[in-house]
Amino acid sequence: MYGMPMTIFLFVCLFVTGVSCNSVGDKIYVDFKDNIPCVRLLNATHQIGCQSSLSGDVGVLHLLESEENLDWVLSSGPDPPYMVMLESTLFTRSVMMKLKSSSNRVAGVVVVAPNTNPSAGFSPHASCPNENSGVYTEKYSPSLAHCNATVWNPLGNNLSYEEFDFPIFSLKDDNDTQAMRQCYMDHNRPVNGSKPRYPLCAMQLFSHMSAVTDTATCMRRNSIAMSLNPEFVCDPLGDVNIWALSKPLNVTEKGHKPGESVIIAAARLDSRSFFFDIAPGAESTASGLVTLLAVAHALRNATQEAQLNTTIMYTFFHGETFDYIGSSRMVFDMERNQSIIDLDNVHSVLEVGQVGLHGDTKLWLHSDPVSRRNSSIDEEVCVFFLLNFSVEEPGSSQALPPSSFQRFLRARPIPGVVIENHQSTFTNRYYQSMYDNSDYLNVSYPPGLTPEEQLDFVTDAAKVLLLTCCLQFDTRFTFHFITVMLCRGFVEQTDEVSLNLSVFFSPGNTTTNFYIGVNQQMSEPTILVQFMLANLTGSVVNTTQENCNNQKENEDDKETKHVRPTDRLMCFCVRSTCRTTKAVSPAFELEEYTSSNYSTWTESRWKSIKGRIFLVASHDLEMLTLGVGVGVLLTSLLLTFFISSKADILFNSGREPTNATY
Repeated sequence: MYGMPMTIFLFVCLFVTGVSCNSVGDKIYVDFKDNIPCVRLLNATHQIGCQSSLSGDVGVLHLLESEENLDWVLSSGPDPPYMVMLESTLFTRSVMMKLKSSSNRVAGVVVVAPNTNPSAGFSPHASCPNENSGVYTEKYSPSLAHCNATVWNPLGNNLSYEEFDFPIFSLKDDNDTQAMRQCYMDHNRPVNGSKPRYPLCAMQLFSHMSAVTDTATCMRRNSIAMSLNPEFVCDPLGDVNIWALSKPLNVTEKGHKPGESVIIAAARLDSRSFFFDIAPGAESTASGLVTLLAVAHALRNATQEAQLNTTIMYTFFHGETFDYIGSSRMVFDMERNQSIIDLDNVHSVLEVGQVGLHGDTKLWLHSDPVSRRNSSIDEEVCVFFLLNFSVEEPGSSQALPPSSFQRFLRARPIPGVVIENHQSTFTNRYYQSMYDNSDYLNVSYPPGLTPEEQLDFVTDAAKVLLLTCCLQFDTRFTFHFITVMLCRGFVEQTDEVSLNLSVFFSPGNTTTNFYIGVNQQMSEPTILVQFMLANLTGSVVNTTQENCNNQKENEDDKETKHVRPTDRLMCFCVRSTCRTTKAVSPAFELEEYTSSNYSTWTESRWKSIKGRIFLVASHDLEMLTLGVGVGVLLTSLLLTFFISSKADILFNSGREPTNATY
């Protein structure tokens, strides 16, 4: 009869205990809200990036105020290991390598995200990007291989390709970082060289990575996981390439299209930085893809009315930062008749690279000096320079800059040029870094403009880009079409996604992350560009949303996509030649995980990414507390044993005999 009340009583006790435990934990720890880690990546030969131990790494917080203050962390500080908090000005290769060399005294690093860009420039990328996956090798012009003639990214310090055995996080300069600074000032800052007194402010970072060694190792463990344990340890980097045609082609039949000549107009779709979720790529990526979108829209009516014999294929390659994943996959598919065209159909390649303009910066048309030794290819390339628009040509013996076009040349000699804003070395001082943002691209608006007026405002850079890239078509185009056309879109088998197109360039908004990610789902920028390209090159169809989504390919070999410009406007249906294809390295289809021909980059999986600060007592006090606890435990055990052994004596004095009668 007492079962139900007793059960309720026990449940209430457990609930209260759980609530009290949570409140105690909240009083002990202060969790970070916005933390972005450095994660582990792997390729055919090694691993790069950062990780923590399985249970997280713990250290005493130390705010590094200058590089001269490093000695406290590396040698003289009395309470190692330390969690080092860096201002962005101290996030340099020199400082990070010193911390790496003393990893027994360093538990982790936190970098405070900057509000302004460093004037001297900063690039954690390689000085010779993709040097082992381009066209220039010991077999193809050895004098140009490994950037022997031109170091494209002289500010590149290769920090993104180092391996750190402690976690490294980036935090916004907000309330969390202010709390960390205050905690350090109150408890940890040494005064006049004296040792700080306990309790000390400590930090714990969790970013344990599952994959180790290299791609071949983690993919082998994945194959074991498929049969024994469903938990994978890494995933190939990948997404999709996006393309659209200036006129429809038969997409149901793959391979060669007799009589078809195709010009591939290309731009890259990805970027990266040292940290996982920060890849703004304003100049390295966004400037080129926005320019190509503008050109696609500007030429839409002209190409349809002129009925050109040559088809333009507007293509956005993904994963180019990691050994040309997207372009190598398209070439691979063309060679095996898995694409809508093959390499014989490719007339030439026109690639738009970094075209952000700064001050008196000019645009340059780069070409391959080796393939131009063929007179027929040289004639085709020279046509680009005969056009009446303001670009210049670098030296005839200069190599191509890092570009997707190199993967086509690696397959066969093809005419083509790459449009860049630099003659030789990059003018981009923040290549593949968190500083390559709208501030550097100098995207600004006159004072007093409303957000709607900013969308209609045409920057000076946009005007110059259109004059140089629209090839003399008298077409007016503003960023209004780019930033207003599509804010929300959905297609068959794709969930509805809300996207803000002005995030490419508008200050104050969350910056777009152009990191490719893993081959699990399309990233937001990919979906964004797909719908923008469909809208800018397609035509509106008068139908309902349901009918639009149910329509697939029609007789014109086009697809329909249902789009909505903004929440304030009506939805409409667009029919376009825009499609997507895989952007995953052929190495994973061929299972050649040690390939030197294709990208082998994978990303490790992880379970928890978080950080927190708390106060920690001295080691002596911890040992004293432990000792007292052990003493109490032993005493209670002895007391329990004694009471149990003497129970018949201690609890028998007042008992009546069993045969007592009344």
